[in-house]
Amino acid sequence: MLLDPRGPRFAAALTTLVLAVALITGSGLLVLAQAVVFAVTAANPRIGPYGLIYRALVAPRLRPPTELEPVAPVRFAQLVGLAFAAAGAVGWLAGVPALGLVATGAALAAAFLNAAFDVCLGCEGYLAIRRLTGRPLAARVPAATR
Repeated sequence: MLLDPRGPRFAAALTTLVLAVALITGSGLLVLAQAVVFAVTAANPRIGPYGLIYRALVAPRLRPPTELEPVAPVRFAQLVGLAFAAAGAVGWLAGVPALGLVATGAALAAAFLNAAFDVCLGCEGYLAIRRLTGRPLAARVPAATR
């Protein structure tokens, strides 16, 4: 399955906003809510809440994508985000604010890099693992090849 790469980038922008608010307020519940979004999206990027918003409200106003990306790197990135958000939520909710701050900050930094610069750290990690195991995968393919 292939995805419009603008969808995950839009999701990263919303994630950046959510995690920034969580850091400013110290809200473990908000980080936990973002962890749930990561979990749902990792299970199936097509039903992830931010992807649904993108497809319903944003994509119809854009031209068709010129490139598509495989779903596997996106799912892996969501799992990495889930791990950091879960650690952040545990930190905030268990009264260990240093853990909450560091884990939430790391997730925020990764989401911001994706949203602002189209650099998905989790996706790059997945592609690096594939190369190291001798099963390289193209990061993006022209939309006309689907």
